[in-house]
Amino acid sequence: MSISCRLEYLPLSRVHYKILLVCGIGWLFDAMDVGLISFVLPAVGDEWQLSGAQMGALGSIGLLGMGLGAVFGGTLGDRWGRKRVFTYTLIFYGLMTFLAGLAVNYPMLMVLRFLVGLGLGAEVPVAFTMMSEFSPARHRGRMLVLLESFWAFGWIFAALIGYLVVPHWGWRLAFMFGALPALYAAFLRRYLPESPSFLEAVGRREEAEAIVPQIERACGVNGGTAKNRPQAAVAATPVRATLVDLWSSRYFRRTLTLWILWFGINFSYYGIVTWLPSLMFGKGFAIIKSFEYVLLMTLGQIPGYFSAAYLVEKIGRKATLVSYLTLSGVAAYLFSLSGSTAEIIWWGVAVYFFNLGAWGVLYAYTPEMYPTAIRATGSGWASFCGRIGAILAPLVVGRLIDAMGLAAAYPLVFILFAAVFLFTALGMLLLGIETRGRTLEELS
Repeated sequence: MSISCRLEYLPLSRVHYKILLVCGIGWLFDAMDVGLISFVLPAVGDEWQLSGAQMGALGSIGLLGMGLGAVFGGTLGDRWGRKRVFTYTLIFYGLMTFLAGLAVNYPMLMVLRFLVGLGLGAEVPVAFTMMSEFSPARHRGRMLVLLESFWAFGWIFAALIGYLVVPHWGWRLAFMFGALPALYAAFLRRYLPESPSFLEAVGRREEAEAIVPQIERACGVNGGTAKNRPQAAVAATPVRATLVDLWSSRYFRRTLTLWILWFGINFSYYGIVTWLPSLMFGKGFAIIKSFEYVLLMTLGQIPGYFSAAYLVEKIGRKATLVSYLTLSGVAAYLFSLSGSTAEIIWWGVAVYFFNLGAWGVLYAYTPEMYPTAIRATGSGWASFCGRIGAILAPLVVGRLIDAMGLAAAYPLVFILFAAVFLFTALGMLLLGIETRGRTLEELS
């Protein structure tokens, strides 16, 4: 029986939650790092007297790095290993974020934020590919949504830093917290095993066979019994994937679906979170009040993730994604019409609830679209397409603000995001396939 199949049929146990926690803390640091720019942007713009277009470029440059990093990280993850790439990217982007706090001018900060994005983007496809390959088939969706839920806590940390640190001690100290992921990498190297599925796929079966029995024993399963289970058919796949392979007749529909999802969700999410504190500030709230309200809105992420983690195995990936994307669009539109503080906070919470719930399902869904040999590569290219949307959104919003002013652009911006959410939901409805309960080998 293949290594992948043995892992897929295991019962859920403490070892899976340990891997979830180890990967999740790394993901938390990712979110904190990405989120910091949203809360630093108003202070940097005020100190250096930046235009809306310059602030938008500062928000987008890191996302450009994330797009390129996702392609490199996915490809390297399929060649060098999941654990190795995951560890090195933590060190790289952690150090770059620390150095961003020492930037002396706008061009220097732009370069450093690009490098931060490069490291962050390289980690994204690898972390979720690894978690998907360790998770049992019946619980894979839930485990990946729970992994993505660490993003909420990382963003809340970023909001707390923005609320408690930036107004009192400045934006530079906020970036200094970026050294934490680099320190965490030392722990990661010791406690996170390499993916046995990857080891098997590249011909290192002896190493894989040394890891899997330990996991089986931790799950209370006899290794000999597990090996004798019926084996699912394993599709032949290329060892080295290219972009052309992802668009072959076999994977065309899956790749198109993922690219629509990643572009639409990234465009709306990063457009909102990058500019929300600044838009609130432009609407007349003091900067500390803007951060306070955004902090309250981000709390909506946590129940959003947990509700999606339940529904993804209850009603499936497709139904959950379509529902949450549609409701994200409705919430964004109603946010644009909000007049009172209570309405702004309520619909802001709703945007974060449904938007981040959809994010969680997307990260569960993406690795299920491709076989082991090209899984990280396919995930990396999908993430790259998403980063194009993430890059465009802050720039588009910046141009709108320059042309119309912050107050006038406020409702139009959220109507635009609502339209993108609804288009993305339609794409999933028409093109998406259901993957609930099926092993990765069956889906290949």
